[in-house]
Amino acid sequence: MTEPPQPPNQPPTPSGYGHLPGPPQPGYGYPQQGENPYAQAPPTQPMQPAQPGPQHQAPQQGHFPPPPGMPTVGMPQPGGAPQPKKKKTAVVVAAAVAGVLVLGTGGYFAFLDGGDEDPKKPVAQGSAPADGKPSAAVDKGDGSGGGNEPEDLNAGRKQGEDKVLWLKTAKIDGPGAGVEAEGQWVVGDTVVKSAWKNLTAYGVTDGKQKWTLAFPTPICAVTRQTAAEAKTVVMVKDGDGDSATCNQMKQVDLKAGKEGWTKEVPKEGLFDIMTSPTLGITGDTVAVSRSGTASAFKVGTGDKLFGSADAEGCKPDSYVADKGKMIAISTCYDEDLSREVSDADPVTGKKTWTFKLPAKYKVGAVYSLDPLVLDIGNQEKKERAIVVLGPDGKQRATVSGEGNFATECNNGIFHSVEVCSHTAVDGNTLYLPTVAESGKGNEIVAFDLGTGKAKWRTPAGDGRTLTPLGAANGQLLAYRKAKSDQGGEVVSIPAAAGGTPTALLRNPSGVAAPIESAFYNPLTDYVDGRFFIGVTMLSAKGTDEKLLMVFGK
Repeated sequence: MTEPPQPPNQPPTPSGYGHLPGPPQPGYGYPQQGENPYAQAPPTQPMQPAQPGPQHQAPQQGHFPPPPGMPTVGMPQPGGAPQPKKKKTAVVVAAAVAGVLVLGTGGYFAFLDGGDEDPKKPVAQGSAPADGKPSAAVDKGDGSGGGNEPEDLNAGRKQGEDKVLWLKTAKIDGPGAGVEAEGQWVVGDTVVKSAWKNLTAYGVTDGKQKWTLAFPTPICAVTRQTAAEAKTVVMVKDGDGDSATCNQMKQVDLKAGKEGWTKEVPKEGLFDIMTSPTLGITGDTVAVSRSGTASAFKVGTGDKLFGSADAEGCKPDSYVADKGKMIAISTCYDEDLSREVSDADPVTGKKTWTFKLPAKYKVGAVYSLDPLVLDIGNQEKKERAIVVLGPDGKQRATVSGEGNFATECNNGIFHSVEVCSHTAVDGNTLYLPTVAESGKGNEIVAFDLGTGKAKWRTPAGDGRTLTPLGAANGQLLAYRKAKSDQGGEVVSIPAAAGGTPTALLRNPSGVAAPIESAFYNPLTDYVDGRFFIGVTMLSAKGTDEKLLMVFGK
């Protein structure tokens, strides 16, 4: 890619790039309202002002020009109205929904009409009937075991549906804004869940508590990645008050339930502000990125390996780590505040290649590190493109397609970029879910990363929502979200050519469905035939709230 002229000197915006418009409208990810005490609405999130629209007459809101020097992909139409198919398209960020920005929500990327051909659209189908009618009980209390009178979660279960294995609830009286519960790890026969100041492990089959680690201050950052022997790193605040800082790293053994070393993240400079750090682990390295600064440490010892202050030339804002790879996303404090992406050795931080972004472009999302798939854009002009880089850092393709795509990257106002959790990449294919409009179903679109073109599309059908869980061994796994009167499903889709999804697990209707459907922006895992769905936030009002629900055969 030829680098275009750079912009005049200007300070970086506090919000950065990737903090994108709009919460989804009710009907996409939002819980259905009802009388079930475990189906409550999500905790209130801080609201931010809407981004101002373009000041020029054209393009209109939602109509944005293609990125300079890049192949084009589609754009949304004003008011969300459908548009006849066209052969040329441009990738952009969708206009704000309801005129607000919501802390921690995912971004929405719009593509429109990649051509005249419409790939075959199969619809998800159910699995074979299950035997028997087993029961599962709600564990009411603090989420750590025990509980009061059980409720049969499999009541109303229909022929052919699988079962709820167990449900954990939490009863926490915490601060007014609610508490975080963003940690969830499945390790062998154990699932570990975070809730405010605690990590608690449960047996995957019966939900019995195995251990609890109680920290004196709130857990404020986690990564779902682990190092060797199920070691991970979490961060906790250095105090309990409103002015406490999220700067304390702790190593945790998720198998044994034991705490290892604790170390404070050293400052990389005068302007190193520990606001909403993000973590990433690859090998024995944990990266800590926060508000324009990044550092890397050894998981085994907590010793520092490298950081922004050690870099030559442009300074890394974030280190993104995953599955044996690491990249640095950097700002060049030159006259034009140009930006670049480079590889980073997980031990030394050294780079072997650099990819310069076009003028005023930033990285908004990372879909994969191997192959490297980046979402880049110019926030001011509302221009955006998804690019694929080769092992040498050279651009090899730009993704193009049709649809309004939900990336769910969870890059909040102050969060650094990390690998998206609700997209998937396997080999040479990228899987993106589209946004489900109210009352309508969405679809998953597979893109060939060699050509950037759509390979196939699979709709959720019946007003439902499909979200990728992962891809391996020639299959894409996806979660078909529950409705208030119908349980969710885990399905598989042939990765090569798409086709009709096959249900691997059909969660029960009846009592369980409204609980399952009310998980807002949940953490999900499908491991060894069991499906785990957990909350990311708790309102902490001193009442029972759902924490973690597990389904199986």
